[in-house]
Amino acid sequence: MASQSMSIPGASPSTNPLDILRLAIAKELAHATGLDAGFIFASLDRSATIDKGDLILAVPRLRIKGKPPAAQAEKLALQFRTDECPTVKQPVAEGISLQFHANPSELLGDVLPFVLEKGDQYGLDPSIGLREPSASGGERKKIIVEFSSPNIAKEFHVGHLRSTIIGAFISNLYEGAGYDVVRINYLGDWGRQFGLLACGWERYGVQEEFERDPIRHLFKVYVQISGDFKPEEELYKAAKKRGEDTSVLESQGLLGASKAFFKKMEDNEPEAIALWERFRALSVERYKPTYARLNIRFDEYSGESTVKKATMTNALEVLEQRGVAVPDQGALVVDFAKHGPAYKKMDLAILRNRNGTSNYLLRDIGAVIQRHEQYHFDEMIYVVMHEQEAHLRSLFKTLELGGPPYDGISEKLKHISFGKVKGMSTRKGTVVFLDDVINDVSSYMHEQMRSNEAKYAEIPDPARTSELLGISAIMVQDMMGKRANNYEFDLKRMTSFEGDTGPYLQYAHARLCSIARKTGFTREELLKADFSLLTDAPLAVGLVRVIARYPDMVKQTLKTLEPTTILTYLFALAHQLSSSYDVLRVVNAPEGPEVTRVRAALYEAARQTLRNGMVLLGLTPVERM
Repeated sequence: MASQSMSIPGASPSTNPLDILRLAIAKELAHATGLDAGFIFASLDRSATIDKGDLILAVPRLRIKGKPPAAQAEKLALQFRTDECPTVKQPVAEGISLQFHANPSELLGDVLPFVLEKGDQYGLDPSIGLREPSASGGERKKIIVEFSSPNIAKEFHVGHLRSTIIGAFISNLYEGAGYDVVRINYLGDWGRQFGLLACGWERYGVQEEFERDPIRHLFKVYVQISGDFKPEEELYKAAKKRGEDTSVLESQGLLGASKAFFKKMEDNEPEAIALWERFRALSVERYKPTYARLNIRFDEYSGESTVKKATMTNALEVLEQRGVAVPDQGALVVDFAKHGPAYKKMDLAILRNRNGTSNYLLRDIGAVIQRHEQYHFDEMIYVVMHEQEAHLRSLFKTLELGGPPYDGISEKLKHISFGKVKGMSTRKGTVVFLDDVINDVSSYMHEQMRSNEAKYAEIPDPARTSELLGISAIMVQDMMGKRANNYEFDLKRMTSFEGDTGPYLQYAHARLCSIARKTGFTREELLKADFSLLTDAPLAVGLVRVIARYPDMVKQTLKTLEPTTILTYLFALAHQLSSSYDVLRVVNAPEGPEVTRVRAALYEAARQTLRNGMVLLGLTPVERM
């Protein structure tokens, strides 16, 4: 597959083997039809499965007038000059489509060295995130991804787990595409719920327990005070639903005390701020080891507390001037229904409470403005469960109604939602903290590993390996379906080495590492292999065809932001590998040392591709297990 000299927007032959194929086909079909090669290039799709070819063209997309599409497909198949385009075999007309199969001799000699030379960068196209690509690189687009975002004193629940896994993947994906990515963990560290926690600390806090494990103790305190508050909360909600004046209720009991404490925080009173700072600092430090276990990092730990009062005051002034923020029973609200049919179904949203304190929506508006001033982002993605959709719509629409410059900012905001996890529990029962899940699953994987004492003895760090397997089990189960789908947490299934699971994927990678250790070739030696020796091996050709599809899968995922796209591809690659080992023997291959070398190159290219996909998903590939 010799690289084509023509330049077509969207084509990236230096990073994607299938684009080399697309360019060759587009050039030949342009000659046959007189159509623009760029138009044809964009019309060539990756086939659903490799038995349908490497690329496929739905002839109606070419908009050629005259004969019916099926007849046009047959004519183009006959006209295609393979002597001018040796990259592909003669195309096959199948109904209204043309199927293109890469020529094995070209495919093998190009794709395998392509992957081996690219190494860890195979599958990535860093030019996508550039504003205006140039010879010197160009300026990268800035994108912010806000994800995880647990609440101080509340459990790191499954919603945060999904946000963490998906948000980290999206960050990796954009970074691989050349974007300048800022990963933000926006903590729930401000607001009336913190006032309630302060009341709970006064009643139930124990200093020794807090110092030993701040997150667990604060959660325990929050549960206790929330139980005390529940009757009040129900009365308050019922009165509000009836449309009654709730000002008296809001000034009494725990509701009044929690609101009063939050008012002290907003007024920057030293005692209240000192307690808040202590709780927040210890909680953040406790979160960090958990994120490290998941191989996840953040560029910024911020939170609602970091939104400046001046920013919120200025935003309110703008919104009031434009008639967006209006008085309502002493509070400032946005009454969306008054702004036209497009907003009719949206609920009234509070910006500032009766006692002058900020509401969640106003703090989020301030956070957007501050981030735009600091980072000048091109896009900001909120990875938040679908239950927050109404809130984020209120945020986006309030900024839109705010007019210049806020409406310009609102166009850069995107919500990536996801469904729920049901029945999350370990062998010890229902869990609250993510560390409990990781510990239990890792322990189970350790027990599985010990069942084979010979292999277990070869693993340098069994505890670390079992943890990586456990984390892979959790993450792969989470990413198996589409983001919007709910799924059932199934400990038994996710830890199995059979079927499409994290441990199975890790085993596929470890087996390829074992082959590499046994053959002992350097990357330079593999690049000197005679790739033509694989031409007559259908399983080898099939495996290379799957490997060649990886950059296309990454590019597609940039459009959908669905981790399952990459995961499904990796399992397809692992299955293809599994069916190849018995036929394509590599260690002491009976066909001779050169066949051993070229098959080792094939398996190394597969290992590199598998590894790259796993790392993109956020997994840490193991080399022995």
